[in-house]
Order: sequence, then C-alpha cells, then structure tokens
Amino acid sequence: MAKSSETVLYYCPENIGHRAKRKAVFVQMGVRIRNILPEHFSRSVGELAGMEGYECALEGPAGEIDQEVLVLAGFTQQRINELLYRLSRTKQPKIDLKAIVTDTNAGWSFYQLYQEIAREHEQMKSAANTSVHSQKTE
Repeated sequence: MAKSSETVLYYCPENIGHRAKRKAVFVQMGVRIRNILPEHFSRSVGELAGMEGYECALEGPAGEIDQEVLVLAGFTQQRINELLYRLSRTKQPKIDLKAIVTDTNAGWSFYQLYQEIAREHEQMKSAANTSVHSQKTE
C-alpha cells in the first residue's frame, strides 16, 4: 500500500473524551495523524502538515484553544466527503472547526488558523440564527 499524502492536523482538548473514536477513523482510512499539542500552536500550519518551506516556528503569542480543531492537508474532495461521512457515523459530536490547508493559510500559525475558522464559524452561526429568526417572524 502506498504511503498516503493525506494528513490530519488534529487538536483535541484534554477534557474531550471521544478522541479515540475519531483517530480510529483516520487510521482506518490510512490518513497520517499529526496530534496538535499546545506547544504546536505557534508553529506554521505548513510545517505541521509536513510541507516543505515552512520549517520554522512563527513569532507571536498563542492563546488557549478549548474546542476540537481538524485541519486537512492533501485530501481530494471525494476523500474529504468520505472522512466527514465516517466521522458522522461514529455518533460523536460534530467537529465545528474544520479547515483545509491552502497556500494562504499554510504560512499562518496553527493558532492564527484556529482564530480565523472560529470567527468564520461564529459568523455562520449568527447568519443562520438571523435567517431562522426572520423566517419565524414572517
């Protein structure tokens, strides 16, 4: 079997107990898992994903992350769909903060990417709530 170029950068806070089921899905799919720890928060996403040209840690403070974060590198759309489907079949809570490594975000620190996807997630939730609320008042 050829070595997969697909990599999952996975951060799971200590207080979340279902990480083993998620990791089992990654292993079953033959995906490389990079467990992200707080000491990795200031490292570039590209470095963590094993991409060339991103070998140094970035400057700047990194705060805490209290949610699961899933970042995918080297996946086709079909494999992303398969991964998300398999994760949903574990009947564990959905991972809200997900991203794909791009040329732009590969140079960001893991913490910067977390901040961006958390902000985008909140915007989407707010827009969805506004939409639902406006439909109820019509």
